[in-house]
Amino acid sequence: MTSPTEPEPARGSEPARGGEPERITVLIADDQPLVRRGLTLVLLSDPAIEVVGEVGDGEQAVAAAHELRPDIVLMDIRMPVLDGVRATERLAAELPRCRVLALSTFDMDEYVVGALRAGAAGFLPKDVSPEDLVAALRTVQRGEAVVAPRLLTRLLTTFVTPAAASQPPPADLSVLTPREVEVLRLIAAGLDNSEIAQRMEIGVQTVKNHATGIFTKLGVRDRAQAVIAAYETGLVQPGRGGAPL
Repeated sequence: MTSPTEPEPARGSEPARGGEPERITVLIADDQPLVRRGLTLVLLSDPAIEVVGEVGDGEQAVAAAHELRPDIVLMDIRMPVLDGVRATERLAAELPRCRVLALSTFDMDEYVVGALRAGAAGFLPKDVSPEDLVAALRTVQRGEAVVAPRLLTRLLTTFVTPAAASQPPPADLSVLTPREVEVLRLIAAGLDNSEIAQRMEIGVQTVKNHATGIFTKLGVRDRAQAVIAAYETGLVQPGRGGAPL
């Protein structure tokens, strides 16, 4: 495998001059050769995306990411040797600028929550359309999370056990203002920024500002990890603040 011929672009930078999309380098990690080849062929159709390597397990993914320094790793969750969750955890710690987009055959996969908790920037089912895959890569490159809010809520209500309602508010949520707590509740309920703005009768930019403050204070990377924190601390419980399944 060879290293990319161009330097890694700054995360979240503007599109290149002339209106062309920002270049994205991608490493594909999946234990099925046909899946790897299919993903590569899809991504090769976009001239702004370069597939820098393909690997078959999590251990190889970590090693290749260190060598090739891709912008994004498309990471199958269930792989031999080292699974995608543990590989994601290692990459988040060792190469924090390298983003991980988790892949799974199943929408409702308990490993997805583990990958998001470990630091994955999002999740896609393997039957995602080529257009949605490319759009997701661009979203992750901008530093945003890629998980459909209501799908994330379904995953959490299925696979995350929240704190008991009788327990006192967790200490780590005490750093949030009442307004931020309300925004976090609505994020965890599956609402997007526009829906939250309408519900709270505030501007969308104000919602974004509150979300940024929440991420900083809770020490989470993105929206997905903030929602997991809301469920794990008991701020939101299944059937009591989550979106309907």
